[in-house]
Amino acid sequence: MSIKQLSIYLENKPGKLAEALRYIKEGGINIRALSLADTSEFGILRLITSDLEKAEELLSQKTVVKSTDVIAVKVDDRSGGLSEILDVLEKAEINIDYMYAFTARLNSAYAVLRVSDCALAEEVLHESGIATLKGRDLMNLLDRED
Repeated sequence: MSIKQLSIYLENKPGKLAEALRYIKEGGINIRALSLADTSEFGILRLITSDLEKAEELLSQKTVVKSTDVIAVKVDDRSGGLSEILDVLEKAEINIDYMYAFTARLNSAYAVLRVSDCALAEEVLHESGIATLKGRDLMNLLDRED
């Protein structure tokens, strides 16, 4: 099952990122994973949060926000761990639009992928013995501290 991510479109000006994150803070929402990409005109802030609906409601009052399906996978902490995941997707001809990574604990890495077909990607990954995380799994994983 895919995970919901927010994409927030921000003007590429000083203070715009801080302003967006302030709304999230004031809403009592925790950021679980984050990516920021920019162009000369604007930035795209991608977030997985503890409360997607509330974050979307707060941010959409100030800027353009879009909810997107993504998948998350655990990446083995060894040479080639990510490559094996990407090989499976390549063989199934699944395009990766973008990805970013985060860690939850020492030696635990995870990748968030926006792919052309989330359901098919999860199916071929599972067939190859690679588990994807559900939204609840991701939240529980990030709530625990070792």
